[in-house]
Order: sequence, then C-alpha cells, then structure tokens
Amino acid sequence: MNRQLLSEVEAIARAAGAAIMDIYSRPIAVTEKADQSPLTEADQAAHHLIEQRLSLLSPALPVLSEEDTAAFAGADAQGRYWLIDPLDGTKEFIKRNGEFTVNIALIEQGKSVLGVVYAPALAVCYRAAVGLGAEKIDAAGQLTSLKVTTHQASSPWRLVGSRSHAGDAMPALLAQLGEHELVPMGSSLKLCLVAEGSADVYPRLGPTSLWDTAAAQCVVEQAGGSVVQLNGETLSYANTKQLLNPYFLVLGKNQQDWPSLFLDK
Repeated sequence: MNRQLLSEVEAIARAAGAAIMDIYSRPIAVTEKADQSPLTEADQAAHHLIEQRLSLLSPALPVLSEEDTAAFAGADAQGRYWLIDPLDGTKEFIKRNGEFTVNIALIEQGKSVLGVVYAPALAVCYRAAVGLGAEKIDAAGQLTSLKVTTHQASSPWRLVGSRSHAGDAMPALLAQLGEHELVPMGSSLKLCLVAEGSADVYPRLGPTSLWDTAAAQCVVEQAGGSVVQLNGETLSYANTKQLLNPYFLVLGKNQQDWPSLFLDK
C-alpha cells in the first residue's frame, strides 16, 4: 500500500461522485433490478466511470461491481480484486437526503486492504489503507486522522442503524440493550460514523452485499475498530460466490462489553 494509490482511488471516487451529482440535479428516472432493488442512471454512470478508470491503474486487477457481477471471473493469482459499489444508498439518492456514497475497496486474500468512501452530496471523503491509517477529508478540505472511541460502561450506547433497512431483529436488540441513543443513517456512512468515533456500534441484522461494506470496513479497521460476524469472526471477502454478507457488528473499542446475546463467541 502507498499514498499514491490511495490518492488515485480517491480521485476516481470523487470523479464518480461528480457524475452522480450531475444526475442528482435533474429528475431521476428509476427502474427495478431482478431483486426489486432500485436502479438509476447514476448507478450506471458511476459504474462505467469507475471500471474504466480502475483499468488504467497498474497492475490492472479484476473488478467486482454491484452493477455487473456477471463480468467478474474471480480474483487474480494473488487473491486481489477491486470491489465497488458505484452508488451505495440508491434509496437515499432517490429520496435526495444526501446519505449515499461511492465505495471502492481493494481486496487481497479476502481482506479489505484499501478503502475509499466518498459522499458526494456532503463532499466528505473517508479513506484508509493498511499501514496508512484512516482519514476523513471534510467539505472544506480539512484532513483528520480517525480513531474509534472507547465506550464507557456508565454511558448510553451510541448506535447507528439503517435508515431504509432496519431489520426485524433490531427492536429485540434495542430492548435487550437498555439505555441507548440511535441515529438512523443511509449507506456505508454508518460504518464511517463508528470509525470517526461518532457512534460506538452499528449492528447490522439484515441483508447486505459484499460491496456495501468492504471499503468502509477498511476505514473502520484502520481506525482501530472491527467488523465481525455474530460468531466473532471478522467479516471476509474471500468467497465471491456468496455475494451476501452474514449479519455483523461494527464495533469501536471495548467490544467485550457488548451483550453476549448478540456477539456469541
């Protein structure tokens, strides 16, 4: 990993974000995919831009994109591939609430080793790579190093949850948890809130896909947090035959005091 590569990927994410915002300013036509999830012109425009720009990087690596899974033939001989969500949070894009992102991750041997999450409507970028730490660049261009926070037992849990996909299990979790604060948020920004210390935990007890989490997982991990399945194992990207993630928790510090009912190691 090196800063040049990280900067190049950030530039690609920002260019895709500009293409998305051009469409965001116009009436949005929405169609449905086979799984009944929404699809817009912005998803497609960002996909083609990112795929073309990544192909110019050296070495050229396979790309697994939400918008063209059939074209992915597998990782290279070293287990490397790009994993992208050209427009994460399409429902939020359609609602025009700004909570959508461009996600680009580099996967190596099942682990997200570089990640860029760019929120074009907010002009905020989160980026990270193994050995380089995690950073946030705000709308004014100010760069801040990210570190997760340590939850204090005397304080309410600060949770972030999906705005559009809460999941049926969430009410039971919240009842078990006791005193807490819950902030709804769209897209991979939920993971980034844990990475920057604005939330203690993001429990995801509903369906997500590999491309929804990979880039932001790198940001969380390089900020000192973790993204774990309910059995305590780290969320992995090694099996691209299974595109859906298991349920998972995004945790800051002191994950050992998370109720064992929901982190059953």
